[in-house]
Parts: sequence; structure tokens; C-alpha cells
Amino acid sequence: MVSLGAHGMRTRPLRAVLSALGIAIGIAAMVAVVSIPASSARALHDQLAALGTNLLTAAPGHTLTGDDAELPESAVAMARRIGPVTAVGSTGGVDATVRRTDKIAAEETSGLTVYATTPDLLGVLDGHLHSGTFLDAANSRFPTVVLGSVAATRLGIRDVPVGSRPQVWLGGRWFTVVGVLDAMPLAPEIERSALVGWAAAEKWLGFDGHPGTVYVRARESQVENVRGVLGSTLNPQQPNEVQVARPSDALAAQRLTESSYNALFLALGGVALLVGGVGVANTMVISVLERRREIGLRRALGATRRQVRGQFLAESVLLSLLGGAAGVLIGVGVTAGYALTKQWAVVLPPQALIGGVAVAAVIGAVAGAYPAMRAARLTPTEALS
Repeated sequence: MVSLGAHGMRTRPLRAVLSALGIAIGIAAMVAVVSIPASSARALHDQLAALGTNLLTAAPGHTLTGDDAELPESAVAMARRIGPVTAVGSTGGVDATVRRTDKIAAEETSGLTVYATTPDLLGVLDGHLHSGTFLDAANSRFPTVVLGSVAATRLGIRDVPVGSRPQVWLGGRWFTVVGVLDAMPLAPEIERSALVGWAAAEKWLGFDGHPGTVYVRARESQVENVRGVLGSTLNPQQPNEVQVARPSDALAAQRLTESSYNALFLALGGVALLVGGVGVANTMVISVLERRREIGLRRALGATRRQVRGQFLAESVLLSLLGGAAGVLIGVGVTAGYALTKQWAVVLPPQALIGGVAVAAVIGAVAGAYPAMRAARLTPTEALS
């Protein structure tokens, strides 16, 4: 039966290819829709494993009257007293703008923020320098600044050459750029900021010394416990005015929303499969009409209804399997190409690959059932007349 079914496909190769194309598109869509989110999930897992899920952030919320709350100046020191806490850093909002030169209008801020920061912030956030150095106990007392990755790009400063450090106009005076940071997925606000030393901000920029955000690293096994006491530790008198968050949760939620369209694409793949199945059924019906004499001759030579039915059913299934195999290959190629452009590991769930071929076979059987039964019902005299 299989050889007879394959012969029917070989006699009409162009029609077979076009019919299989619809199946291939649907299977490719389904494979890609399953595999791309799997690759994304693996990338997220690897990214979180590298960045660490033990980072907590605390920021002031609102008072009972709806006004903006404020963290005490002692908040950072208090956070360090929590036993499982391993590192603490903080930033504080500064009412100043940063521009490339003093010739640029004050309202042209490029969406950048100025923060006062402590020298240990980089270690707490597990950040990395693109070039230059970070603020330390020595230079943080002087008008020096470190730029986040986005801030550096918008200001036109990509590197900090040794011996020729650029300057920016910050808060009405020149600040020397001593470093540029790499991207920080768990603290995107740092990427769009200019960081100055805590003492320098108080001396030249009118900073009041109150932390705006406190970043806390805790032991992995104690993260939830630290999260539970962090608010009351930072602000014992008004713990309800402290908002505590876990950036890794936000990153995971963001990636989840990015994959929320998977159901839509899966539905589109299903529509493509339906269209492909109709195409296969149409091809097989036409094939039965065109091959009436062949059917009649086979019946006259002794072929049973079951054998004729099996021949056309086998041809339909083979046609769909051809499309399914091609669709799996296309889906794998699309997944690999997309994952490589995102620098993800390529993940191909076996159930998607095996399921794609299995679904194609089922569609072929369903699509070929009616034409096969129609061919089997033809008597030799009807087929040869």
C-alpha cells in the first residue's frame, strides 16, 4: 500500500508539493511556537542564575495622607544589621540634570536621571564596567560621575580613555566621567542614570542624604525572611511606608508577558493546518476523479475495496507526512535562527518535533478518509465507463 501511495505522489509531483506546503506551514508554526518560548525560558533561567535571585530592593512608598514617603538617612546602616544580609548599596535622587555641554538647553535632559550612590552599589548589583572605574571612597568626594550604559550612549560617551577622561555638565558644573557601566537587567533604572558620590552630591548638588532605593543581597535560603523584615528594619516607625520588591520576579513577569502571544500564534498555526488538511483532501478527491480508470482496472484485476481504500489513504498520509517533515525542519530552522539572534541556547522540545509529525499523519488520515472511501465504493464497471 505504501509503495502504491508513493507512486501516486510521484506521478503528480508539483501537485503533491503544493498540497504538502499547507501542512508544512502549519507544522512549522506549531514547532516554532513551542520551541521559541522554551528557548526563551532557558535563557531567562540562565540569566537569573547568573544575576542571582537573592537581590531585594526597598523604596519609599506613600504616607497615609497620600504624600510621598521618605526613608531615614540611617536606612542603609540599619539594613546591614540584618543577619542574613550579605551586601547593601543605595541610591538617592538628586534634583539635577546632566548634559553633554553647558551649551545645551536645560530642558534637554535626554530622559536621564542623576543619582547619588554609595561605592558598594556595583558589587551589590553584580554590575560590570564597560570602561573606566567605579566610584570609590576617594573619588566619590570629588565632582566625578559614572554613566549607565544608556546614559553614556545618549551623551555620546562610549569609552573612558586613560589620561583623557571626558566631562559632562551636571547640576551647573563640570563633572569628570570616570566610568561607563554595562547593561544591568535587574536594575534598568541605573542604565539611564548618572551616578555621583554620596558626599559629592551633598556638597555640590544639594542632596539631602535620604536614600531613594536600597539594594540588599541576602543569603539564598533567607531571602523571603529578609524580605519580611526589611521594611520594618529600614523604617521602624513607619514600616508600611516602605515598598519591598524582588527585581528577578519583575524580570520573570516581563518575559512572561512577552510570551503571551504564544496562544495567538498557536491558533494561527492551527488555521494553517486546517487549510493544509483541506488542500490535501481536495487533492485526493481530484485524484480519485482523475484515476477512475486506474481504480476500475485494479478492481477488475481482483483488488478488493479494502486494498483500494488503503492505497488512497496511504497516499494521503504520505503526502501529509511529507509536509509534516518539511514543517518540522522549517520550524527548527526558524527557532534556531531566532534564538541565535537573541543569543539564546536553542531548545527543541522532543514532543514538539515528534508531535509535529504525528499531527501531520493524523491530518493526512482524516483528510484522506472520504476520498479513500469514495474510491473504494467504485465498481469496475462504473470506473471504466
